[in-house]
Amino acid sequence: IANVRDLIARVAGADATVLILGESGTGKEVAARCIHALSSRREAPFVAVNCGALPPDLLESELFGHKRGAFTGAIGDTVGLFGAAHRGTIFLDEIGDAPPSVQVKLLRVLQERNYLSVGSSTPVETDVRVIAATNRDLRSEVVSGRFREDLFYRLHVIPIAMPPLRDRAEDIPLLAELFLSQVTAKHRLPPP
Repeated sequence: IANVRDLIARVAGADATVLILGESGTGKEVAARCIHALSSRREAPFVAVNCGALPPDLLESELFGHKRGAFTGAIGDTVGLFGAAHRGTIFLDEIGDAPPSVQVKLLRVLQERNYLSVGSSTPVETDVRVIAATNRDLRSEVVSGRFREDLFYRLHVIPIAMPPLRDRAEDIPLLAELFLSQVTAKHRLPPP
């Protein structure tokens, strides 16, 4: 994990898009938060969204906001998560689960640095760093037609592979000590 930490420290200063790859539970969001914390954007918001946890229509509205009347129940304008992350970092977790309609809009954001809110025809300029993560093999998803090739290359600017714990057993004692110190501090216990 020291190699991953070194890579995170090196890429944090750049403003390039990062794609974090790894199985569930390998610490992809922790890595994304570290990149943000070490970046020049650290004083601005870090906004995380799980692309696989929301239905396609709701995901688009959550990411890009919507205008009043854009759909049933849209009683007012909303900014969306890209707007909330302005000048900061947006973390698109499980980007491999994003539906094709959202992939198209994400590609536009990465290429043009603007987007359209749902129900609007006026582009909104955005200044965000995009960090995406997935546990899928996006190259295979591209070959099978489930993920846009052009979006893959826009996201894959700086890839970071998060190794599973089974491949780094030497980190287990360090993690055990960390978790033990967190638990003892939380419960105000002396360290064993």
